[in-house]
Amino acid sequence: MDFSSKLLENAVYEMSQLPGIGKRTALRLVLHLLKQSDQRTENLATSLLDLKEKVRFCANCHNISDTELCEICANSKRDASLVCVVEDIRDVMAIENTGQFRGMYHVLGGKISPMEGIGPQELTISSLVNKVKKGEIKELIFALSSTMEGDTTNFYIYKQIEDQEVSTSTIARGIAVGDELEYADEVTLGRSILNRIPFEGSLKSS
Repeated sequence: MDFSSKLLENAVYEMSQLPGIGKRTALRLVLHLLKQSDQRTENLATSLLDLKEKVRFCANCHNISDTELCEICANSKRDASLVCVVEDIRDVMAIENTGQFRGMYHVLGGKISPMEGIGPQELTISSLVNKVKKGEIKELIFALSSTMEGDTTNFYIYKQIEDQEVSTSTIARGIAVGDELEYADEVTLGRSILNRIPFEGSLKSS
């Protein structure tokens, strides 16, 4: 792709580094930005800088937040003894959109994947185990995607806490095996949360 401007080329290159954005799409987006007012472009740039510089992670659940505790953890009406374990903020958003869950979350920040060099140490598993050992949690709901990596992560956490007094469950398999949680429709996901099954039972059936 030949460019008449080095500035244009640089902007297209940086835009194309985003996931799912090829060079042609990046060029279309950059040309669109060129047509916008200076204020519109400045607002976009400022919001991205603020995101990078000021965003925090909740001290309790590791969700993305503007404050020390996210809005969910700071809500006294939520059930702190019921914790849903998810991969990232997209899964929190998906479950919240169902309106069926009133507990708390624990965001792992990924799934165990030796192929990608992601082990338990790269995730927030240790802080979850510590919360369980403190007796703060009565039930853990494993809500990771139904993939090999998700199941491996569920099992690893289960083995870390199996001697603790905490119930473990997993979302019902209304979510097809191999599906990512964030792409499930709200009705299916909501029913999967409500109809969750004991985690030990999922081990026997798999």
